Amino acid sequence: MLKIENLVKVYPGGIAALQGINLEIGRGMFGLLGPNGAGKSTFMKILTGLLEPTAGKVFFEDTNIVEHPEYVWSRLGYLPQDFGFYPHLTGEGMLQYLLQLKGVHSPAGLKRLAADLLERVNLTFAAKRKVRDYSGGMRQRLGIAQAIAGNPSLIIVDEPTSGLDPEERLRFYYLLSELSRQSTVILSTHIVEDVSVLCPRFAVIFQGHVVKETTPTLAVQELEGFLFEGVVEQGEMSGFLQNHFVTQTVLYEGSNRARIFVRDGAPPAGFQPARPTLEDAYFLITRKAVSQQRSKTA
Repeated sequence: MLKIENLVKVYPGGIAALQGINLEIGRGMFGLLGPNGAGKSTFMKILTGLLEPTAGKVFFEDTNIVEHPEYVWSRLGYLPQDFGFYPHLTGEGMLQYLLQLKGVHSPAGLKRLAADLLERVNLTFAAKRKVRDYSGGMRQRLGIAQAIAGNPSLIIVDEPTSGLDPEERLRFYYLLSELSRQSTVILSTHIVEDVSVLCPRFAVIFQGHVVKETTPTLAVQELEGFLFEGVVEQGEMSGFLQNHFVTQTVLYEGSNRARIFVRDGAPPAGFQPARPTLEDAYFLITRKAVSQQRSKTA
């Protein structure tokens, strides 16, 4: 169990990255969804013991890891958003080096363990290749391999599917799903599909606040019967956005189509009921958060 209590992080200059985060995360997969700059990476760094918060507590297995970060380090698998490698090393050489740094041991030896990990992330074919010749997706998979080494009880991955093609992303989904059966896995992302596929529960973080904690199913159900879609002329789009809760706008067959949330009253003429998605729910949550923030500062 991971318990976060009133977590605050204020950077020099008064920049408040986190403004009182409270969450309880049990075993399994938990999603942290939010736009770039919402505070997700700061939150991840505090959970891993790499960054000290301004205020608040984080308990993992009843130990306050703000005061004792070393407790989580031996139980942690972490894939940061930007992971650095030594470009002159081969994939297997880089991974063996990282395993040594993490203090991971295996009865069969690190060479065998590295080979097994590379196979799990579909990198066996590139084991002897220099890391400098890896594509962005291959580097991401190498980072995933080191994160899951040692059977960690807490796994934190920050934007893990960035740079992965659809086939690689699907393989990664299955891998994370398998790991979440025995570990607490926190997936931080701005990609809604990652959460909808993997996470039984998730929280939306926006401007340093948790503005919603729910499940994908419940988030979508809250929109059922209230979502409509229709065509909006390009010249009218700016005013339309100001007067309606628009979840998404898309260009389809040359026409601008808007999906809107209408709680009270009737939708605009020409708008028809639409089936909501988690992406609709996410955009509505963040737009409501923006609206509430503007009301407070007005």
